[in-house]
Amino acid sequence: MGDFVQSLVEQYGLLAVFVGCFFEGESAAILGGFFAHQGIFDPTLTFVIASVGSFLGDGVFFFLGRRFSGHHYVARARKAPGFSHAMKVLNTYPDIFVITNRYMYGLRIAGGIAVGLSRISTTRFLVLNAIGALIWAGLFCGIGFFFGLGFERLLGEALRSHNRLLVGLIIAIVALITVAVVGHQFVKRRTARAAACADGD
Repeated sequence: MGDFVQSLVEQYGLLAVFVGCFFEGESAAILGGFFAHQGIFDPTLTFVIASVGSFLGDGVFFFLGRRFSGHHYVARARKAPGFSHAMKVLNTYPDIFVITNRYMYGLRIAGGIAVGLSRISTTRFLVLNAIGALIWAGLFCGIGFFFGLGFERLLGEALRSHNRLLVGLIIAIVALITVAVVGHQFVKRRTARAAACADGD
């Protein structure tokens, strides 16, 4: 059974990394980096796939806002709690927002649509989105890779057996929880700061 599971991971794992990174997939990138360290995935290919997935994900949300502003899905996204705040930050720091939007857990889709609705040109967005995707993929794949190094030193032979699949799953879960908590606190602080600035005006 272990050989079968490992075979599935080796054949379809990078597709899962791509799909995960297309959406809000820090854990997918981290898991991809972990399996790259374990020799299941090629490290360079994992980084490229994570980058492309992240790039295309933000690109789709951008074009939803740019080309389908009247669509009911876009209208629903505009009613999301963080959308108005995203627009304020976007209008103040457009370049930084495009690059860092993918780090805002829970707001990535709304943020991408907000960029599409803004005055940022398509060319400018594509360049900034590519830069952001490369940095994002390098960061989270790198975290997974070095997590693997740490766990290998800690567990030794266990990571050379099929237990590494279980360890990878644990890392993905821990990473997802960590990113969610940190992202929530980050957005909360930025919202409070924006509200304070608005009151000051």
